[in-house]
Amino acid sequence: MSVAYGLPFNLEDTTGNITDSNFTDFYQRMSFSVRTTMRTPDRSALMIYNASSTSAGRGGLMVPVACLEFQGNNGLGTIKIGSGENIEMEKYLARVSRNNSLARKFTASDGQEYTWTYTGTEDAEWTCANNRGYAVSSYSLKSEVEPKYEHSSGCMLYIDESFPHIAGELLASLTIMRHIAKYKL
Repeated sequence: MSVAYGLPFNLEDTTGNITDSNFTDFYQRMSFSVRTTMRTPDRSALMIYNASSTSAGRGGLMVPVACLEFQGNNGLGTIKIGSGENIEMEKYLARVSRNNSLARKFTASDGQEYTWTYTGTEDAEWTCANNRGYAVSSYSLKSEVEPKYEHSSGCMLYIDESFPHIAGELLASLTIMRHIAKYKL
């Protein structure tokens, strides 16, 4: 059983890019790495690793918590969470309404439904709530008035302390949402 501190996980996004970044909690409670593992004209692949742990069964190598494969021309492709099946991203992250692609819901491995919504506010560019309306995560960009940081983008992913069990899924779904927004899908 883990110790509760009453603090959300504050995961610093080192680059602010959708791909190739690290997300490390200020208090070293968890860390993730997002890496591009393949890029061709027809497709690209991202792996999200839990950098806090390794798997002895894989010779000490990090095992991806999520695999994201995008189609050519930055189109959506498939997502695979852990050892689960590949699922089309459009099905995994279903639109909440037909005319808004920046509000989408997914069912996590804990069986709960979560919804990411683009807010575009300075406090939180993206927010994620469960089906009871409880805010479980948010992603914030660095404020324009903040100084430039060495070794950090200033962007932050916050995850409520009660949801470490789906942290990898929250990061994977956020990565897809940011991709959808960037390429206006």
